Amino acid sequence: MKISFLGTRGIPANYGGFETFVEEVAVRLAAKGHDVTVYCRSTHYSERLDTYRGVRLVYQSTIHTKHLDSITHCFVSTAHMVLHGADVGCYCSSGNSAFTWLARMFGVKVVLNTDGLEWERAKWNRAAKAYFKFAEWLAAKFSNVLIADSRVIKEYYKEKFNRDTTFVAYGADVVERGFKRELLKDFGVEPEKYFLFVSRLEPENNAHQLVKAFEGVKTDMTLLIVGSAPFADDYIRELKSTKDVRIKFPGGLYGDIYKALQANAYVYVNAMEVGGTHPAILEAMGAGNCVLVSDIAYNVEAVAHAGVSFRTREVEDLREKLQWLVDNPEEVARYRKIAVERVKAEYDWDQITDDYERIFAETIAG
Repeated sequence: MKISFLGTRGIPANYGGFETFVEEVAVRLAAKGHDVTVYCRSTHYSERLDTYRGVRLVYQSTIHTKHLDSITHCFVSTAHMVLHGADVGCYCSSGNSAFTWLARMFGVKVVLNTDGLEWERAKWNRAAKAYFKFAEWLAAKFSNVLIADSRVIKEYYKEKFNRDTTFVAYGADVVERGFKRELLKDFGVEPEKYFLFVSRLEPENNAHQLVKAFEGVKTDMTLLIVGSAPFADDYIRELKSTKDVRIKFPGGLYGDIYKALQANAYVYVNAMEVGGTHPAILEAMGAGNCVLVSDIAYNVEAVAHAGVSFRTREVEDLREKLQWLVDNPEEVARYRKIAVERVKAEYDWDQITDDYERIFAETIAG
């Protein structure tokens, strides 16, 4: 099959969950003998590779602003795809559905992974939120197949658009506890002596609430807040204004250092209030972490019985749960074992790639 992936910053992954998803699945599909192309944003890579682990990379320009970056890249990528041919285009995020009709018009089958509900995010103005709601309709209208990595999202598309959606989970690797712990020295932390937060530093992910809660926790452990975000300088500056010297901000991290931080943390924390399945939660579980997450539906679905939750946006409840985990290391150890078992059973990348391969083949044949 000739398969194209559109709608992300590209691979090698060095930004977020969709980029990781594309890298994991595209590389595996290429290894199975398929002709795989990933469209990359030229503004995001200083070094441009022709191929990566068997996958063809095509770099396209964008209008690099908060509101136009993704949609302009998706347009030029779609145009390139239809000119050069593909059996199926896999679009990432319903926000990138604006040109799925163009792919369909030229005979390319469209599979679209919906992601979460982008219009819920506080960073978007009224016009952008209206566009994202319209884009959901476009996704439901023009995609041959819709995929959701959350059953909550699957139900949303059924209720709002009467559109069936195929559930395929996001994936995570199992990483051995203690993985490359020597890399922690650069961050001034010791294994099992820090809480870890990983997310884009945007208001709806609530790093500011975690900072406030942690300031009231009685412990000598560190809180590492890992992440960055474009167009969020003021918010990040506010986060870093904390006077608590236990809280550190190493920025966005990827590759082995990211895995090492996950595999040596005491507890992983996620405080988001909107979105879909958060990849870092699954990655934390795969690295044998006890996870503490906000009790929104997406997190409850992803973690199930394998972690601890707190009431969303309630700083005092978050502080109490953090303190409870500090005071009860035996419970932390118990949740770690359950988390790894859940990832092995539900979030295996090889199985997920097989699911996408089957969906692509059935869509092309149909």
